[in-house]
Amino acid sequence: MEVHDYLRILQARWKIVAVTTVVAVLGALGASLLTTPIYQASTRLFVSTSSGASVNEIYQGNLFSQQRVASYTKLLTGTTLAQRTLDRLGLSDVTPAQLAGKVTASSAPDTVLVDVKVDDESPERARDLANALSDEFVVMARELETPENGGEPTARVVVEQHADTPATPVSPKTKRNLALGLAVGLLLGIALAVLRDRLDNTVKDRKAVEEVAGTGLVGTVPLDKERQEHAAIDFQESNSGSAEAYREMRTNLKFLDVDNPPRVIVVTSALPAEGKTTTAINTALVLAEAGHSVVLVEGDLRRPRVSKYLGVVGDVGFSTVLSGQAGLEDVLQPSQYEGLWVLASGALPPNPSELLGSDTAKHVIDDLRGRFEYVIIDGSPVLPVTDSVVLAAATDGALLIARHGKTTREQLARAVGNLGSAGAHLLGTIITMTPTKGRGAYEYRYYYESDESAKKAPAAASTPAPTGSAPAQPGPAAQQTGGRRYREEQNRPEPYRPEQPHRGGPGHDDAQPGQHYRAPQAYTADPAYREQAVPTAVSRPVAPSPMQGPRNGSVVEPGEQR
Repeated sequence: MEVHDYLRILQARWKIVAVTTVVAVLGALGASLLTTPIYQASTRLFVSTSSGASVNEIYQGNLFSQQRVASYTKLLTGTTLAQRTLDRLGLSDVTPAQLAGKVTASSAPDTVLVDVKVDDESPERARDLANALSDEFVVMARELETPENGGEPTARVVVEQHADTPATPVSPKTKRNLALGLAVGLLLGIALAVLRDRLDNTVKDRKAVEEVAGTGLVGTVPLDKERQEHAAIDFQESNSGSAEAYREMRTNLKFLDVDNPPRVIVVTSALPAEGKTTTAINTALVLAEAGHSVVLVEGDLRRPRVSKYLGVVGDVGFSTVLSGQAGLEDVLQPSQYEGLWVLASGALPPNPSELLGSDTAKHVIDDLRGRFEYVIIDGSPVLPVTDSVVLAAATDGALLIARHGKTTREQLARAVGNLGSAGAHLLGTIITMTPTKGRGAYEYRYYYESDESAKKAPAAASTPAPTGSAPAQPGPAAQQTGGRRYREEQNRPEPYRPEQPHRGGPGHDDAQPGQHYRAPQAYTADPAYREQAVPTAVSRPVAPSPMQGPRNGSVVEPGEQR
């Protein structure tokens, strides 16, 4: 790792460093406050010998005194002197060994001075112990240096300085402890941040995603808390970072294959809660903003969310058409956004994978391809179920969602492998919920709001699409043979497309001779086919419709509720 790698880790994991440092400093402060203060009193002793008449005798006496100092420092910290000191002061709550542990004796080299220090919790008792210990050692040294037959002692000890009452404790040293805690906290925090980054196997950037998926990154969507309440973005009014990210994604989609751009796209993810439904909705909306006719298919037949987020009826839709209970035009619903139609999930079937992998599902997708310029399918997660894998194999490809900081490399690699094993084409990947601050954050809002003198033109109001029949004629882009599936079927006859909107189905015999497919009669005309080949969907409770009035140009009879 290079220096800029460590700087990147510190920038991304600064919270770990900050928290660790704060904890270490608070721990040092707590330890200092909880530690009992210790006071230290000190005395100084002077050691001398009898003076000689000559210079040589004086020098020999000085050497003798220095040798005695080294021995005296050992005697000062012994239990014998400690016992004599306790007896002199009459203290019984301290043992000689405990007092000896509180005494420190030291001397400077080539001197005859001995510094004696005594530590205690009470400043007064520390003073008394130091003075008593020094006085008692003077007596003890005289006894040891006096010959047995009497006479003058060979060495003499004098208390040169008595102890005073200490005013401040010597322990704990709060400032030193805080500085030590700060240093230890910083080092430990940096170590934890580097370790956390090395152990983190989630995808966070373009390099990691492209390395695992083997395809390019189509877009990066920043985290937008507003999307938790309102999944759809009003692109006519919004210039937020999320809106600009989807506009950039729209441009990238068009350049995935310039000659044959994908038009039928499955949006899926490795696991739930990675933002695939929100991404599918806003991808469809941003394409509709550019003037394209778009249909959003609620292909997640296990946990559908599109109909709830867009406020359309979800009790009839994809599964209803697949089971042969209704024609495609009967269940297509215009949304409140211009250019966007919705094919809801319908009743939840017991066997979604088999239903989506049937020939009927392929015919429905082909019919939608002929009606709209873009078909965006919100699929189920890839790893729990195989629904999206089956759908992706029948379309132009799939966009795989990876959530920033949550989707792991292993999960993304497994999802890519599942799609590849079924022959599905992976168009690219999208990273969702990227941070809005820090390295690589998206700040599109600054571009639009930093220049106060610039006057932004008012956005056109979003006009709801008129209710009525679904588009029966393809737009200009739909007339081109684009996408992988169409490239494989260039030799097939052109599907039937009437000039006027029609319902199709039984009783509408409007196909021309030689045509291979007529929508939706190919999958609804034969009752035996509907009964044998297509499984029947299981109905779910009908929720009150959030949309008022009849939909799709149908007429509601008195007493009837759809």
